[in-house]
Amino acid sequence: MKLHAADHMLVRMAQALAPCWRRLGDFETDILRKRLASVSIDRPVFIAGLARSGTTILLQTLAAVDGVATHRYRDFPFLWAPYGWHLVQRVLAKPGPPVERPHKDRIYITRESPEAFEEPIWQHFLPHLHDPEALHVLNGEQRNARFEAFFKDHIRKIILLRDGKRYVSKGNYNVTRIAYLARLFPDARFIVPIREPVDHVASLLRQHRRFLDYAAADPRIAGYLQAAGHYEFGPQRVPVNVTEAGRQRVTQAWADGDDPGGYAHLWREVYDHVRQLLDDGALAGRIRAVRYEDLCADPPGAVADLLDFVELDGAGGSGSPDRLDHISAPSPEPSTNGQARDTVRRIVADVAERFGYRC
Repeated sequence: MKLHAADHMLVRMAQALAPCWRRLGDFETDILRKRLASVSIDRPVFIAGLARSGTTILLQTLAAVDGVATHRYRDFPFLWAPYGWHLVQRVLAKPGPPVERPHKDRIYITRESPEAFEEPIWQHFLPHLHDPEALHVLNGEQRNARFEAFFKDHIRKIILLRDGKRYVSKGNYNVTRIAYLARLFPDARFIVPIREPVDHVASLLRQHRRFLDYAAADPRIAGYLQAAGHYEFGPQRVPVNVTEAGRQRVTQAWADGDDPGGYAHLWREVYDHVRQLLDDGALAGRIRAVRYEDLCADPPGAVADLLDFVELDGAGGSGSPDRLDHISAPSPEPSTNGQARDTVRRIVADVAERFGYRC
């Protein structure tokens, strides 16, 4: 991962002046108020799940549908005023060829590629969401008026900026905020990808080691990832804390050097939370769990089902992606040792079975 000096400088500026940028965002909202008033947030789609479960592939797929508006790499780091930052970049930014993203996972990106960039806004207004000692679940009873007003206006700006009709978001951490978002957007739909746990843990572990190496070569990288709201792997790693008992199990495993065990506990915590949401009669019909293996085995069938679920199919008036060749099974993950595999299976077994995985 190569962090350019200019990118680092812009991120530092965005961090240091965050309160000012937020006020600038409010000022931008006032300027655009009449135009934003005509922009409706219609059936927003939130893709949420643990990293390495297929969230990016799903985002790319839905972003290719006509009328879909998403964040793009070019929106970072000045997310607070996306419309103004877009106008600046029209003058200063230069297009470049696609490059493989730092994960080295066959996903190629440009500045125009869709990406997850809600998280800096969430963590600004709700800083406890990445506190390693706090719990991170937001339920439907919680309120934060300042965040909610800003967030809704921000989504309207993205829809306006992309000349879109439907907002689609990828936010891994939104998996613990589904009930909150469901209250905030009563017609929202949620897609939760899930992956076979042994392979999933192996993938998380490989990326963690890769980003540790990146950060060892360039100490600026950990801060850059924090600014972007990425805590999944690397030296700035923080678990997704669903329950206090789960938080302690993950934290202790990682403190003991048991990275596979810690990620297995994390997998169990997150997807047990999803299981409970799916058992909630009020929410179940708005959530679709997608097994990564099923998506890779039958991309046309899986994507058609999702488009129908979120009402982005032909009948919904937005068309379908032209190509699905970016969806294919990855190369086999490097095998963890037998003891680690057994540990993962033992930890996740009951929850994995709920999603059709036999451990």
